[in-house]
Amino acid sequence: MSSNEKPVYQFVFLRHGESLGNAQSRWQGQSDYPLTEKGRAQAWALAERWKAENAKFDLVLASPLGRAKETAEIVASMLQVKVEFDPIWLERAIGEMEGLTSEEVRQKPRPPYTTPYDPIGGDGEGDWALFLRAGQALHNLLRRPAGSYLIVSHGGMLNQVMHAIVGVPPHVDPSGVRFRFENTAFSRVIYFPHQHRWAVDAVNDRAHLHSLK
Repeated sequence: MSSNEKPVYQFVFLRHGESLGNAQSRWQGQSDYPLTEKGRAQAWALAERWKAENAKFDLVLASPLGRAKETAEIVASMLQVKVEFDPIWLERAIGEMEGLTSEEVRQKPRPPYTTPYDPIGGDGEGDWALFLRAGQALHNLLRRPAGSYLIVSHGGMLNQVMHAIVGVPPHVDPSGVRFRFENTAFSRVIYFPHQHRWAVDAVNDRAHLHSLK
């Protein structure tokens, strides 16, 4: 960086490859499920795409759960970059919902009304709790030197990270805006600290998955 250039951050937020829990339509939460063979193929396809594109990252940060950990390690091995694991990037805790199939969750009785402050699954993280953790995770990123960072995490957590970036806090209507993160899809954002300005560069990019069809 020249003396005239302003420091800039690039963050790429990547959801893990397909896990056994995904394949079984389970609500995973912080339960640990490994990648399926399909999930590994997705991760390798992305790693090969980025290598061909000469993508560069200064560091990979990842959730320590197996599905994110293995995805991060596959990409990092191809791009020859260091990986750090940080529990702040864990998926949302969902209490008694963890491990249930989608059908089992639908059959459970639900209260007539909930708020974003209510915990999910009895003692899990409510929307506001997760939103605040996402904000802290962003704060931690911005305490690092300016550079290019790959973050490998989970759909629920990454949704709240994107909400924090665009300034949309949790609200009562659960059908509000969601950011789609398919398995090994990623979103890219740029942060300009001298202007305190975010730029969303890509959302749910999954072009590498076309080669697997």
